[in-house]
Amino acid sequence: MKEKKCILIPLLLTIVLILPVSSANLLFKDSDDHVLDDGWIEEINDVTILHVGGTPYEMGYQHGYYLKDKINENIRAFRFYCENHGWNYSDVLAIWKIQKEYLPEMYCEELQGMADALDISFEEIAVHNSWMGVFNHLFSCWGAAMWGDATIDGKLLHMRSCDGVNGLKDPETERHLYENQVIIVRNPDNAYASLSPIFAGDIISIGGFNENGVGVSELTILGDDTTFHGINAGYRMRMVLDCADDAYEAIDIMNSNRTCCWNFIVSDGSIPTGFAIEQSANFAYANTWFDPIEGTEPFWQIKDVVRRGNCYINPNLAKMQREYYDPSGIKGYMRMLLRIDFTYTNWIQYKAISEEIEVQYGTIAIEDAMVLLRDVYQGNTNLMMRLILANKSETGRQWVACPANGDFVICFAENDLEAYQNPIHSFNLFDLLNAEPP
Repeated sequence: MKEKKCILIPLLLTIVLILPVSSANLLFKDSDDHVLDDGWIEEINDVTILHVGGTPYEMGYQHGYYLKDKINENIRAFRFYCENHGWNYSDVLAIWKIQKEYLPEMYCEELQGMADALDISFEEIAVHNSWMGVFNHLFSCWGAAMWGDATIDGKLLHMRSCDGVNGLKDPETERHLYENQVIIVRNPDNAYASLSPIFAGDIISIGGFNENGVGVSELTILGDDTTFHGINAGYRMRMVLDCADDAYEAIDIMNSNRTCCWNFIVSDGSIPTGFAIEQSANFAYANTWFDPIEGTEPFWQIKDVVRRGNCYINPNLAKMQREYYDPSGIKGYMRMLLRIDFTYTNWIQYKAISEEIEVQYGTIAIEDAMVLLRDVYQGNTNLMMRLILANKSETGRQWVACPANGDFVICFAENDLEAYQNPIHSFNLFDLLNAEPP
C-alpha cells in the first residue's frame, strides 16, 4: 500500500476515438502536454476504463480530455432533468456557490482541469457536479456489506445496485445516461488510489472502494430535514475514497457537513466490518449488524451483514420519511396502491434480498453475491418483488467488490436492458493500477 494521504482542511474532517475492440488498451496522449502523462483510457470487453493520476488539476483535465463527448451528453441530460423538475441552471449555480465554501480546494482544482479540457466555464462543470446537492431522490438503490460468518471465506463483500437512472438522456443526441458509464481508476499524487464506476463527467462519487479496503455507497431518502450549507454527498463519498484510512474515518467524513437525507453503506475489508449510516441535515446514526436499531420490527438483524434500501430503519429518522413506521403487510401495500407512500416497495426489496442472503449464508463468494442480487432483481426468489420491481427498477449498474483484495464484478445497463440482464465483468483494482498503456 502506498504511503500517501490526502490533505484536507481540518475543520472538514472534524465536524478522439475509441476503437471497436473487445479487449485492448487504448492510449490518447499529446506527447507535448505533460498534464496527460498519468492519464489514459482502455476498453476491456466493451467496458470503458479511465485511468487518471497526478495532481487534482491533471486528473480533471485527463477526465475531460478522454471523455469529452460523453461528458457533454451527460451535462445536457442532467440539465434537462433538473429543468423539468423545477431547477434551472441559475438555481443550481446558487446552491454551488453556497456549498463551494465548504469544499476542499483540491476538488475545485479538479473541476477547473475538467472545464479547461472541455473548453467550458468552471461554473458549468461545477453546476453539473452539484446535482447531488439539489436532488437526493433521483436514484432508488440498494446496498449491503457482508463479512465474517456470512461469506465463504470471511472476507468482506460490498454490494451495490444503482437504480432509477435509465430514463435520463441527452435531449440532443437521445443517448441515455447509462450509455456513458465508465470505471474510473484514480491514482492521485497526494491521496489514496481508488476504483469507482461513474457517469462520465462526475468528479463526485456515488460508490466505490480505495486501496485501503474502504468502501462506500449511497441510498437516497426523501425527507424534509435538509440544508444547502454543507458538502453534497457525492463529494463526501469522493473524500472517503481519496482520504479514508479505515471505516471510522469514512464515517467521520460522511457525517460531517451533512446536507440531505441519505442512507449509506460504509465498509472496511481490512477489519473486516460494515456500517449502515442513516442521516439527515441534523441527525446521523452509524450502526453495525448487532446494534438494536437493526432489529426494529419488521426489520431484522443478520449476523455480520448490514443492508439498506431507500427506507430509514431508525425510528427517529423514519418519522421524517413516513407517517407509519411499519412499511410491511397489507397496510403498507394499501398505502402504496393509494399512493400515500411507497415504502412498501422498499420493504419488499429489503425482505427479498435479506431472505436470499439468509438462504445462501456462509457460502457467499463475490460471484455468488452478484448472482444473488441479479436473481432477486429479476424476481426469481420473491413473487412480490417480481410483480412490483422486476424490469421496472431502471437499474443502471450493479456491482460487488471485495475491497481487501481488490476484486470487483460489475454489470451495466445496455441495449435497452436492465443491468442485471447483461453480462458480468470482472476486474481487480490492483491489476488496473499496475497496468501500463501500450
